[in-house]
Amino acid sequence: TNTWNKHVESFGLGNYLGYDLPVGRKGLIPDGAYYNRYYPKGSWRAPTIISNSIGQGEVLTTPIQLANMTAAIANRGFYYTPHILKKIDNQPIKIEKFTKPNYTTIDKKHFEPVIEGMFNVVENPGGTARWSRVKGIEICGKTGTAENFVSYNGIREQLKDHSVFIAFAPKDNPKIAIAVFVENGYWGSRWAGPIATLMIEKYLTGGTTRPWDEKRMLEGSLEDEYIYNIEVEKRLRAEYQRQKELEERLNALKEEKEFEETEE
Repeated sequence: TNTWNKHVESFGLGNYLGYDLPVGRKGLIPDGAYYNRYYPKGSWRAPTIISNSIGQGEVLTTPIQLANMTAAIANRGFYYTPHILKKIDNQPIKIEKFTKPNYTTIDKKHFEPVIEGMFNVVENPGGTARWSRVKGIEICGKTGTAENFVSYNGIREQLKDHSVFIAFAPKDNPKIAIAVFVENGYWGSRWAGPIATLMIEKYLTGGTTRPWDEKRMLEGSLEDEYIYNIEVEKRLRAEYQRQKELEERLNALKEEKEFEETEE
Protein backbone atom coordinates (compact mmCIF):
# COMPACT_ATOMS: atom_id res chain seq x y z
CA THR A 1 0.00 0.00 0.00
CA ASN A 2 2.78 2.45 0.86
CA THR A 3 4.55 1.74 -2.44
CA TRP A 4 1.33 2.35 -4.36
CA ASN A 5 0.75 5.50 -2.31
CA LYS A 6 4.15 6.96 -3.23
CA HIS A 7 3.68 6.19 -6.93
CA VAL A 8 0.26 7.87 -7.03
CA GLU A 9 1.41 10.90 -5.02
CA SER A 10 4.22 11.43 -7.55
CA PHE A 11 1.48 12.46 -10.02
CA GLY A 12 0.49 15.34 -7.74
CA LEU A 13 -2.42 13.54 -6.08
CA GLY A 14 -3.08 13.55 -2.36
CA ASN A 15 -1.49 16.92 -1.65
CA TYR A 16 -1.70 20.61 -2.46
CA LEU A 17 -0.25 21.20 -5.90
CA GLY A 18 1.15 24.63 -5.06
CA TYR A 19 -0.86 26.52 -7.66
CA ASP A 20 -1.80 30.16 -7.10
CA LEU A 21 -5.31 29.91 -5.65
CA PRO A 22 -5.61 30.68 -1.92
CA VAL A 23 -8.09 27.84 -1.42
CA GLY A 24 -8.09 24.18 -2.35
CA ARG A 25 -8.27 20.59 -1.18
CA LYS A 26 -5.52 18.05 -0.64
CA GLY A 27 -7.56 15.06 -1.66
CA LEU A 28 -6.60 11.72 -0.13
CA ILE A 29 -4.36 8.87 -1.23
CA PRO A 30 -4.48 6.46 1.74
CA ASP A 31 -1.39 4.64 2.98
CA GLY A 32 -0.75 1.87 5.49
CA ALA A 33 -0.88 4.23 8.47
CA TYR A 34 -4.33 5.42 7.37
CA TYR A 35 -5.72 1.88 7.36
CA ASN A 36 -4.02 0.95 10.61
CA ARG A 37 -5.95 3.77 12.32
CA TYR A 38 -9.28 2.40 11.11
CA TYR A 39 -8.51 -1.32 11.24
CA PRO A 40 -6.90 -2.21 14.58
CA LYS A 41 -4.16 -4.81 14.78
CA GLY A 42 -3.63 -4.86 11.00
CA SER A 43 -6.99 -6.49 10.27
CA TRP A 44 -7.22 -4.91 6.81
CA ARG A 45 -6.31 -7.03 3.79
CA ALA A 46 -6.10 -6.81 -0.01
CA PRO A 47 -9.92 -6.73 -0.50
CA THR A 48 -9.99 -3.60 1.72
CA ILE A 49 -7.82 -1.60 -0.66
CA ILE A 50 -8.23 -3.19 -4.09
CA SER A 51 -10.90 -0.69 -5.19
CA ASN A 52 -8.37 2.15 -4.72
CA SER A 53 -6.72 1.03 -7.95
CA ILE A 54 -9.70 2.31 -9.96
CA GLY A 55 -10.12 5.50 -7.96
CA GLN A 56 -12.80 4.24 -5.58
CA GLY A 57 -12.42 3.25 -1.94
CA GLU A 58 -11.06 6.12 0.14
CA VAL A 59 -9.37 7.91 -2.78
CA LEU A 60 -10.30 11.60 -3.06
CA THR A 61 -9.15 13.96 -5.81
CA THR A 62 -9.97 17.42 -7.17
CA PRO A 63 -10.56 18.38 -10.82
CA ILE A 64 -7.26 20.30 -11.00
CA GLN A 65 -5.42 17.24 -9.65
CA LEU A 66 -7.07 15.05 -12.30
CA ALA A 67 -6.11 17.50 -15.06
CA ASN A 68 -2.56 17.61 -13.71
CA MET A 69 -2.36 13.80 -13.57
CA THR A 70 -3.56 13.72 -17.19
CA ALA A 71 -0.79 16.14 -18.15
CA ALA A 72 1.76 13.83 -16.50
CA ILE A 73 0.47 10.93 -18.59
CA ALA A 74 0.51 13.06 -21.76
CA ASN A 75 4.13 14.05 -21.04
CA ARG A 76 5.08 10.41 -20.47
CA GLY A 77 6.07 10.90 -16.86
CA PHE A 78 6.35 14.52 -15.77
CA TYR A 79 4.26 17.63 -15.16
CA TYR A 80 4.75 21.32 -14.51
CA THR A 81 2.99 22.71 -11.47
CA PRO A 82 -0.16 24.42 -12.80
CA HIS A 83 -0.36 28.20 -12.38
CA ILE A 84 -2.90 30.90 -13.18
CA LEU A 85 -0.37 33.03 -15.08
CA LYS A 86 1.35 31.94 -18.28
CA LYS A 87 2.81 35.24 -19.45
CA ILE A 88 3.42 38.74 -18.05
CA ASP A 89 3.29 41.60 -20.57
CA ASN A 90 3.18 38.89 -23.25
CA GLN A 91 6.54 37.51 -22.06
CA PRO A 92 6.81 33.88 -20.86
CA ILE A 93 7.46 33.55 -17.15
CA LYS A 94 10.94 32.19 -16.44
CA ILE A 95 10.70 31.77 -12.67
CA GLU A 96 11.98 28.28 -11.71
CA LYS A 97 8.76 27.15 -10.00
CA PHE A 98 6.94 27.76 -13.30
CA THR A 99 9.44 25.91 -15.48
CA LYS A 100 10.80 23.10 -13.29
CA PRO A 101 9.42 19.66 -14.28
CA ASN A 102 8.14 17.30 -11.58
CA TYR A 103 8.86 13.67 -12.45
CA THR A 104 6.70 10.71 -11.50
CA THR A 105 8.14 7.47 -10.15
CA ILE A 106 6.81 5.45 -13.09
CA ASP A 107 9.17 4.34 -15.85
CA LYS A 108 8.50 6.09 -19.16
CA LYS A 109 7.94 2.78 -20.97
CA HIS A 110 4.75 2.12 -19.00
CA PHE A 111 2.97 5.21 -20.31
CA GLU A 112 2.61 4.11 -23.93
CA PRO A 113 0.11 1.26 -23.24
CA VAL A 114 -1.93 3.63 -21.06
CA ILE A 115 -1.93 6.33 -23.74
CA GLU A 116 -2.91 3.80 -26.40
CA GLY A 117 -5.81 2.69 -24.21
CA MET A 118 -6.93 6.30 -23.70
CA PHE A 119 -6.68 6.86 -27.46
CA ASN A 120 -8.96 3.87 -28.09
CA VAL A 121 -11.50 5.22 -25.59
CA VAL A 122 -12.17 8.03 -28.08
CA GLU A 123 -11.15 6.63 -31.46
CA ASN A 124 -12.10 2.95 -31.27
CA PRO A 125 -15.65 2.13 -32.55
CA GLY A 126 -16.27 0.41 -29.21
CA GLY A 127 -14.77 3.16 -27.06
CA THR A 128 -16.91 4.69 -24.32
CA ALA A 129 -16.23 8.21 -25.65
CA ARG A 130 -16.49 7.38 -29.38
CA TRP A 131 -19.34 9.88 -29.85
CA SER A 132 -17.02 12.69 -28.68
CA ARG A 133 -14.26 12.16 -31.24
CA VAL A 134 -13.14 15.17 -33.25
CA LYS A 135 -12.08 14.68 -36.86
CA GLY A 136 -8.46 15.63 -37.38
CA ILE A 137 -7.49 15.69 -33.67
CA GLU A 138 -6.12 12.61 -31.93
CA ILE A 139 -7.68 12.86 -28.47
CA CYS A 140 -6.79 10.49 -25.63
CA GLY A 141 -9.38 10.29 -22.87
CA LYS A 142 -10.99 8.32 -20.06
CA THR A 143 -14.65 8.36 -19.11
CA GLY A 144 -15.61 8.08 -15.46
CA THR A 145 -18.66 7.78 -13.24
CA ALA A 146 -18.37 9.10 -9.69
CA GLU A 147 -20.88 7.38 -7.44
CA ASN A 148 -23.16 9.68 -5.49
CA PHE A 149 -24.86 8.64 -2.26
CA VAL A 150 -26.56 10.31 0.67
CA SER A 151 -26.78 8.92 4.21
CA TYR A 152 -29.04 9.84 7.13
CA ASN A 153 -29.01 7.93 10.41
CA GLY A 154 -27.47 4.86 8.82
CA ILE A 155 -29.80 4.85 5.80
CA ARG A 156 -27.82 5.08 2.55
CA GLU A 157 -29.50 5.78 -0.76
CA GLN A 158 -28.24 6.19 -4.30
CA LEU A 159 -28.48 9.61 -5.95
CA LYS A 160 -27.76 10.51 -9.59
CA ASP A 161 -24.08 9.83 -10.30
CA HIS A 162 -21.58 12.44 -11.48
CA SER A 163 -20.12 12.58 -14.99
CA VAL A 164 -16.31 12.71 -15.23
CA PHE A 165 -13.92 12.87 -18.19
CA ILE A 166 -10.18 13.46 -18.46
CA ALA A 167 -8.35 13.94 -21.75
CA PHE A 168 -5.34 15.35 -23.54
CA ALA A 169 -4.53 16.15 -27.16
CA PRO A 170 -2.94 15.69 -29.55
CA LYS A 171 -1.76 12.16 -28.77
CA ASP A 172 1.78 13.07 -29.81
CA ASN A 173 3.25 16.46 -28.89
CA PRO A 174 0.30 17.24 -26.58
CA LYS A 175 -0.82 20.85 -26.11
CA ILE A 176 -3.74 20.60 -23.67
CA ALA A 177 -4.86 18.42 -20.74
CA ILE A 178 -8.31 18.76 -19.22
CA ALA A 179 -10.63 17.33 -16.57
CA VAL A 180 -14.39 17.93 -16.57
CA PHE A 181 -16.74 17.10 -13.68
CA VAL A 182 -20.51 17.49 -14.08
CA GLU A 183 -22.60 16.96 -10.95
CA ASN A 184 -25.48 14.51 -11.40
CA GLY A 185 -24.50 14.01 -15.06
CA TYR A 186 -24.67 10.19 -14.92
CA TRP A 187 -21.69 8.68 -16.81
CA GLY A 188 -18.65 10.32 -18.37
CA SER A 189 -19.67 10.05 -22.01
CA ARG A 190 -23.03 11.77 -21.50
CA TRP A 191 -21.95 15.28 -20.42
CA ALA A 192 -18.31 15.57 -19.39
CA GLY A 193 -16.92 13.89 -22.52
CA PRO A 194 -18.60 16.18 -25.07
CA ILE A 195 -17.78 19.28 -23.00
CA ALA A 196 -14.11 18.32 -22.75
CA THR A 197 -13.66 17.51 -26.44
CA LEU A 198 -15.46 20.69 -27.50
CA MET A 199 -13.08 22.69 -25.32
CA ILE A 200 -10.07 20.81 -26.70
CA GLU A 201 -11.18 21.48 -30.27
CA LYS A 202 -11.81 25.16 -29.52
CA TYR A 203 -8.39 25.52 -27.86
CA LEU A 204 -6.46 23.83 -30.67
CA THR A 205 -8.33 25.14 -33.71
CA GLY A 206 -10.15 28.25 -32.55
CA GLY A 207 -13.57 26.81 -33.38
CA THR A 208 -15.83 23.74 -33.20
CA THR A 209 -17.26 21.44 -35.86
CA ARG A 210 -20.06 19.80 -33.84
CA PRO A 211 -22.83 22.39 -33.53
CA TRP A 212 -25.30 19.72 -32.36
CA ASP A 213 -23.08 18.81 -29.38
CA GLU A 214 -22.41 22.47 -28.61
CA LYS A 215 -26.14 23.22 -28.67
CA ARG A 216 -26.90 20.26 -26.40
CA MET A 217 -24.22 21.27 -23.89
CA LEU A 218 -25.28 24.93 -23.82
CA GLU A 219 -29.03 24.35 -23.74
CA GLY A 220 -29.21 21.05 -21.89
CA SER A 221 -30.52 20.85 -18.35
CA LEU A 222 -29.93 18.65 -15.32
CA GLU A 223 -32.79 20.27 -13.40
CA ASP A 224 -34.74 17.01 -13.10
CA GLU A 225 -31.68 15.23 -11.68
CA TYR A 226 -31.11 17.98 -9.10
CA ILE A 227 -34.79 17.90 -8.13
CA TYR A 228 -34.65 14.12 -7.74
CA ASN A 229 -31.64 14.37 -5.43
CA ILE A 230 -33.27 17.13 -3.37
CA GLU A 231 -36.45 15.08 -2.98
CA VAL A 232 -34.50 12.01 -1.89
CA GLU A 233 -32.63 14.03 0.74
CA LYS A 234 -35.86 15.67 1.96
CA ARG A 235 -37.52 12.26 2.29
CA LEU A 236 -34.58 10.81 4.22
CA ARG A 237 -34.50 13.84 6.55
CA ALA A 238 -38.24 13.48 7.14
CA GLU A 239 -37.89 9.76 7.88
CA TYR A 240 -35.01 10.50 10.23
CA GLN A 241 -37.07 13.17 12.01
CA ARG A 242 -40.07 10.82 12.36
CA GLN A 243 -37.85 8.08 13.76
CA LYS A 244 -36.29 10.53 16.20
CA GLU A 245 -39.71 11.76 17.40
CA LEU A 246 -40.92 8.15 17.79
CA GLU A 247 -37.88 7.26 19.88
CA GLU A 248 -38.45 10.35 22.06
CA ARG A 249 -42.11 9.38 22.65
CA LEU A 250 -41.14 5.80 23.47
CA ASN A 251 -38.50 7.01 25.93
CA ALA A 252 -41.01 9.38 27.52
CA LEU A 253 -43.55 6.55 27.93
CA LYS A 254 -40.87 4.30 29.37
CA GLU A 255 -39.83 6.95 31.91
CA GLU A 256 -43.48 7.55 32.83
CA LYS A 257 -44.05 3.84 33.41
CA GLU A 258 -40.93 3.54 35.55
CA PHE A 259 -42.08 6.54 37.61
CA GLU A 260 -45.51 4.94 38.23
CA GLU A 261 -43.92 1.66 39.30
CA THR A 262 -41.67 3.57 41.70
CA GLU A 263 -44.69 5.28 43.32
CA GLU A 264 -46.42 1.94 43.89
